[in-house]
Amino acid sequence: MIGFLRGTLASKNPPELTLDVGGVGYELEAPMSTFYQLPDIGEPITILTHFLVRDDAQLLYGFSTESERALFRNLLKVSGVGGRVALGILSGISVEGFRRCVLDRDLVTLTRIPGIGRKTAERLMVEMKDRLNITDADGVKSSVLKDGAEGQAHGALLALGYKASEVSRMLSEIDKTQMGPEELIREALKRVHAG
Repeated sequence: MIGFLRGTLASKNPPELTLDVGGVGYELEAPMSTFYQLPDIGEPITILTHFLVRDDAQLLYGFSTESERALFRNLLKVSGVGGRVALGILSGISVEGFRRCVLDRDLVTLTRIPGIGRKTAERLMVEMKDRLNITDADGVKSSVLKDGAEGQAHGALLALGYKASEVSRMLSEIDKTQMGPEELIREALKRVHAG
């Protein structure tokens, strides 16, 4: 799996961009939220990725934040939502806006996104509520999709097979001041194996 690419931005034509990494041009598809963050062509860039293999294609998707990538990966698990629809959702609404829609059961906002009909919106409400770790309007839990080092560590620990509730507990016990994602992961795993 390709977790990220670091190179030079060779071209950008939404929803596609090309990244030159050591003389190899990687074509990626990205949501508009990522395009708004891109530097000028020829400038260096690091972009988070998700590699998707289908029967008819191998696709690479790019994201500017861990929260976008985490939401994209969760959207792919919803029945009837593929890469194109997931990109459309991320292009049509922010991660926090999507979380709010699910929490508030706001079908109207979701159905305004191109490619999302009422049935898909209802399915998203049901299936994403658990994946986003949301309880209810006055609930204790909130979205686990975070930016920065904590978000990257959270995503990595989920990928290692830990449950979202375990990961949230593990990370909440750590003093995250001045820690990068690698240090957070190491510290979380050390604490799990120690006790």
